[in-house]
Amino acid sequence: MNARTPLLSLPLLLLTVLATVSLSARQAPPQPPTPQAPTSQSPQRPTFTSQVDLVSLDVIVRDRNGQFVPVLKREDFTILEDGVPQSVADFRLMYGGRELAVEVVNAPTAAPEGMILPPTRPVADVAGRVFIVFIDDLHLLASDSPRVRNLLTQITNTLIHDGDLFAVVSTGPSSIEVNPTYDRSRLTEAIKKVMGNGMSVEDILLAPSSMAGPQEIRHRVNVAFSTAYDLLEQMKTSDTRRKAFVYLSAGYDFNPFADSRWKQEQERYARPDPKTDGVTNERPLDSTNSSNTINPFDSGSFGFAQSDLVSQLAELTRAANRANATFYTIDPRGLIAGPDINNQTLTTAEWRKYVQTTVDSLKTIADLTGGFCICNSNDFKRGLERIDAETSDYYLLRYYSSNPDPLRRVRNIEVKVNRDDVNVVHRTQWALPIPRRR
Repeated sequence: MNARTPLLSLPLLLLTVLATVSLSARQAPPQPPTPQAPTSQSPQRPTFTSQVDLVSLDVIVRDRNGQFVPVLKREDFTILEDGVPQSVADFRLMYGGRELAVEVVNAPTAAPEGMILPPTRPVADVAGRVFIVFIDDLHLLASDSPRVRNLLTQITNTLIHDGDLFAVVSTGPSSIEVNPTYDRSRLTEAIKKVMGNGMSVEDILLAPSSMAGPQEIRHRVNVAFSTAYDLLEQMKTSDTRRKAFVYLSAGYDFNPFADSRWKQEQERYARPDPKTDGVTNERPLDSTNSSNTINPFDSGSFGFAQSDLVSQLAELTRAANRANATFYTIDPRGLIAGPDINNQTLTTAEWRKYVQTTVDSLKTIADLTGGFCICNSNDFKRGLERIDAETSDYYLLRYYSSNPDPLRRVRNIEVKVNRDDVNVVHRTQWALPIPRRR
């Protein structure tokens, strides 16, 4: 889905410029040097470049009753980046999905249109939001497909309204790719294609394992996160409308059912038990082993360990914060009970650990971007109504970062309001991107 600008004309243009300069040099008579002109022996002055980062924040302010407070002004807000006060350059109030107040102090440069926005939009349309409906069917069981389709129908009827721009993407064999559109019927058409292709408990127990766990699981996670990461990079070109990433998945666990998998391998291959032979097949979670100077999405599909799950989750949320997009994760499994009664291999403790790990991964993605997770609940409609409210009523604050330490990659953000009876919700970090290898 990445849109790349053709670069084939650049060498030709460069050769033309060089030829013109060379021809002019041969035809023009030499000019005597002036005292101010630098000679070949004069040292060249170094050139320094600087970058000014425009940071966007969606801020939700509620009173003690949980109601949105729409009467605040720009001077009521204070933004701190790493404790340093920032000047608000752009202030907007969005209420009921419409822009009611605008106060621009230093007008920011408009971002160029990208893949996430179409060339045109409805005439006189000042309402609407931007949604990405992300269906991670690589981590949704085939038996859950009817539930997922019903959930997507609720999203169509409850969350996405006329004037909202949305796109739909799947990660697996459902092969869904709906380009940004205002036509809600496109989402209805995509729902019919949804088919879960996640690994069942039996598939996980029988999957080949490496020193870092089941290889297929790590490959699937890498595909899902890389797809979401690329979409977020494209969302950075969006305008000032609210951007929400509705993420449907059953969550992630890089090393599920470790004890049961070892029992299965002992029965099949007579492998020694690491608990008795002193040989370990698991790499402990140690986030310090992952480099903070290499983009984790450049790692090999089969080579990263559990610590890389932490680094990829972190970079995914940082990409969302740079794009000012909020993750709203939804677990279609709903309220999860015990394991399948037909499966006598797993222990109750293993199943509970697996459920806890997968749900925590979804909560992490949402919490670090200012959203929330609809997890361990069968009341999807109530959660969707809350998403609808949060994406309709909010303040948009933008500022040019004046952090005193330009080399600090991760910046902590705090937004204060000069009222004591309100609750302020916003994302708390943003980070400079790690360049990716191409």
